[in-house]
Amino acid sequence: MTERLYLFDTTLRDGAQTNGVDFTLADKLVIARMLAELGIDYIEGGYPGANPTDTELFAQDRGVKATFTAFGMTRRPGRSASNDPGLAMLLDAHADAICFVAKSWDYHVRVALETTLEENLASIRDSVQAARGRGREVLVDCEHFFDGYKANPDYALACAETAFKEGARWVVLCDTNGGTLPHEIERIVGEVTKKVPGERLGIHAHNDTEQAVANSLAAVRAGVRQIQGTLNGLGERCGNANLMSLIPTLKLKREYAEAFDIGVSDKALASLTRVSRKLDEMLNRAPDRHAPYVGPSAFVTKAGIHASAILKDPATYEHVRPEAVGNKRDVLVSDQGGRSNVLAELARAGLVIDKDDPRIGSLLDVVKEREAIGYAYESAPASFELLARRMLGTVPDYVEVLKFDVNVEHRINALGKRVTATVAVVKVKVGDDEPLISAAEGIGPVHALDLALRKDLGRYQDYIKSLSLTDYRVRILNGGTEAVTRVLIESTDADTGDTWTTVGVSPNIIDASFQALMDSIVYKLIRSGAPG
Repeated sequence: MTERLYLFDTTLRDGAQTNGVDFTLADKLVIARMLAELGIDYIEGGYPGANPTDTELFAQDRGVKATFTAFGMTRRPGRSASNDPGLAMLLDAHADAICFVAKSWDYHVRVALETTLEENLASIRDSVQAARGRGREVLVDCEHFFDGYKANPDYALACAETAFKEGARWVVLCDTNGGTLPHEIERIVGEVTKKVPGERLGIHAHNDTEQAVANSLAAVRAGVRQIQGTLNGLGERCGNANLMSLIPTLKLKREYAEAFDIGVSDKALASLTRVSRKLDEMLNRAPDRHAPYVGPSAFVTKAGIHASAILKDPATYEHVRPEAVGNKRDVLVSDQGGRSNVLAELARAGLVIDKDDPRIGSLLDVVKEREAIGYAYESAPASFELLARRMLGTVPDYVEVLKFDVNVEHRINALGKRVTATVAVVKVKVGDDEPLISAAEGIGPVHALDLALRKDLGRYQDYIKSLSLTDYRVRILNGGTEAVTRVLIESTDADTGDTWTTVGVSPNIIDASFQALMDSIVYKLIRSGAPG
């Protein structure tokens, strides 16, 4: 017999406190719908009255099925529930539930609130009564609960009991400073369940010791039945418990999957990686490559002996199937890999070759030689595919670049302003046609070169219309005046949504960029089936 475990997302409130994160109203609505589609039970939208965005959010219907929750403080010390503007804003908000934050550490009550312990308990009582009187489901976040319990267990428990006895649906135990350890969480929650039933308790863990997920799971083992967290672990300081790790653990790990049901279906679980990356895209942040379950490197193998085993049975080095969370496995080609890596990458590219073909060994030797001088094929699988295809003789001679020239001029323009202008000229030959010369001005040498290269490729022009450069990364591989530069370029096909990365290496940054740009164009032509 399984028990229901509820998920509470606070991305839009606690996650909005992340340094550098600033959600617009439109952002909040999009994220709320993503959360509802994922199967999250409670969505904490923000703090009505604290800012115009949250006030407007709670003035309208969001159109989501989840329990949409408003966050705010219990009534202020010294005021009545009917004479507190902040409480009035909460009660008037268009929300299904209200989550009150209440002090549960006696030190905070005296120092931060500057009131008595009994007045703080009265604030909890009055606020819960007022919200229930308006027909709202009530949650009480017992702020700093674990620190408070360690300092004064009787008072921390009194705060939790007060909220429970007044009818709060959930009493949430908060590790606000994020400094409590899993064994402490499990022990303290076990004590709390003697006063407040576990099915009425929640956990809100911060990640300051990198244990918010572990602490949340420890609390579940001890009896709580609601977990609070955020998408991608957003939150102030070091973040909150990461729902992108908690959800698949609860769904895919036997200890939890056999004991609990959550609102996330198997189908929704398979969208987890897409949801994680959609949020990063909205925030203009690169995904955390090493994030568990959903990171681009979560199911990537580089070592040769590991790759050999994965090709035989992925379970040898994967704790869950990547497809279950919408991710994918990848076997990288690098100087750390072996024949198995090469064969796996060739198969991924649709190149079928016998494992005993001597060209495999030759290709591996070339890869190791080129990586020794700075190439990074694990980061640029498109360039590896082109290298392999060239050795196998399957890359048509689409375009021959006869010459290119990039000119950067720093001058005073007609308006008397100091400007830098960059112009690139490229001369190419396509088949037996007459050479084509293209020129373009860009905001920098790489931009100008990219525009000039793609300006006119004759018969292949239509094939590259949807191609665009989306990321450009440079790394200096050694110091001094003869430094070698590695350039990684990410490109996107607007028609298919596919992205790929190519690499170039040279002591000259423009030359390295040109290599990566040309690889990107040729890769697009191959993928589009352009005739040779």
